Amino acid sequence: MPETVRPDGARIHYEVRGTGLPVLLIGPGELPGQCDTERAAFTEIADALAGRFQVITVDPRHQGASTGPAEPFCYGRTAADLLAVLDELGVERAHIAASGAGTAQAWRLVQDAPDRVASVVAHAPVGLAEGNGLGDFLATFDEPMRLARAEGVDGVIEEAGRGGGFAARPGAGPYARGLEGSPAFREEIRTLRRERYIVRVVRFRDGVWPQGSAYFSVPEEWMTTFPAPLLVLPGDSTPAPAALAKRLAADVPGARLLDGAADTADRRTETLAAVVSFLLETTAR
Repeated sequence: MPETVRPDGARIHYEVRGTGLPVLLIGPGELPGQCDTERAAFTEIADALAGRFQVITVDPRHQGASTGPAEPFCYGRTAADLLAVLDELGVERAHIAASGAGTAQAWRLVQDAPDRVASVVAHAPVGLAEGNGLGDFLATFDEPMRLARAEGVDGVIEEAGRGGGFAARPGAGPYARGLEGSPAFREEIRTLRRERYIVRVVRFRDGVWPQGSAYFSVPEEWMTTFPAPLLVLPGDSTPAPAALAKRLAADVPGARLLDGAADTADRRTETLAAVVSFLLETTAR
């Protein structure tokens, strides 16, 4: 995979498939909690788009093949990474197709660079709504803190060495990929010792799931001025409840909402057709 190197030394890997109108994919990532059926459905959408568009897939720092310093998560930094990939590819304006936790990253990208975004497809958007609470999101980081307290940083490193990333092995924590693949990164984390490592995980967690907005990465009031066309495909899980999708459709001017869960087997063909139609229509604007 090609990569772009960021000023802080992070290496952001990306992949380009297909030809045509550029679509930047922001997947659900490796954070635990995303429903497996929602992940599978987004993969199917991504594969279908690659046959019609130039699909750009990016591994965020600390996920997949991308690396970065052991810093807390920051939506502004993630948006800048995505823009750097578009710059390297010479893409001035792209559609965004985001899923799960990736939708929070999409909101921030639109806020920071509205002129670079043609439209957004939000699949199973995450957020606070009836049926969940902030504690449900924060709890996804309980296991890495528990393991660190019980077995120390060496136990975390050992768990990461078994492979699979944060989603498959939550005890390995948000830096699992770096711990698995880089001896230098393992030594960097080992020098933190137990308590400082736990503090680092808490700060990472609070960067991903901050208090103050149902949408996490942007103020709720800003969503009422969302500047891009938006298609919302409802989710059906605790982090991505249908109620949140309905609120998005109500908050964002002109947003479109597919009725019912978009991931059910009998809706797949209809959902894919709706996404392609939306992207083609909004390109012409």
